[in-house]
Amino acid sequence: MIEHNFKKKFGQNFITDTNLLSAIVKDAGVTGDDEVLEIGAGAGALTEVLDKNAKKVVSYEIDRDLESILLQKNLKNTNFIFDDIMKYDIEEIEKNFEGDYKLIANLPYYITTPLLFKFLNGSRRLRSITVMVQKEVAERMVAIKGGKDYGVLSIMVRFFGDAKITRIVSRNLFYPKPNVDSAIVNIEIKNKYTDVDRDKFYNFIKACFSMRRKTLRNNLSHSLNLPSDKLTSALTESELSSRAENFSLEELVQMFKKIEY
Repeated sequence: MIEHNFKKKFGQNFITDTNLLSAIVKDAGVTGDDEVLEIGAGAGALTEVLDKNAKKVVSYEIDRDLESILLQKNLKNTNFIFDDIMKYDIEEIEKNFEGDYKLIANLPYYITTPLLFKFLNGSRRLRSITVMVQKEVAERMVAIKGGKDYGVLSIMVRFFGDAKITRIVSRNLFYPKPNVDSAIVNIEIKNKYTDVDRDKFYNFIKACFSMRRKTLRNNLSHSLNLPSDKLTSALTESELSSRAENFSLEELVQMFKKIEY
């Protein structure tokens, strides 16, 4: 293991298993024709595998203390950027790529949701996302209606593509060892709902789940300030008296289209 002062604020847990590194690249479907955006190079173990398999890798790393370690690897197909990717807008990030690209990342908990939404909502050139996240977050990403894990994250991930957990990863394969297991999730971008305003739909879904134990009527009238008569004219009593967790993505899209706000 490298000599490094691991920083808790960056959620640093580096992968130590070489078979897992190859498995992540396989799960992402990376080929010699692909351009890849890696977020969180860490010690560069995954970056090295990507460099051998992809046409081009652009790797962001927030911890400048890792700069000398990463640059010493002299990777021929990789360009490192030592900064916080959340400070850049999508257009600036995508200037690094000739065409469409795939995103691969080992994400700490605190950045998972904002980063996913940043790219899912902001990019039109992203082909897929393959991320290693905490197992409980992965379960929320792929949850189906009716369960306790189903919510805003589940719906918005499904809104943009098809997600699946490709493998569960033991905490013992990281250093330092985290307190929880992880999982790899692959999202194939589909953009199925091109006629739906992304930002307004996201706000609508957040409103639907703003208070999980409340009905749609309560949540929509409270969070979006929609009057009762407007809701009753657009949605059925059965819909309004149910909780958001009981509806599929398609059902919620249809409700959204019926309510003009």
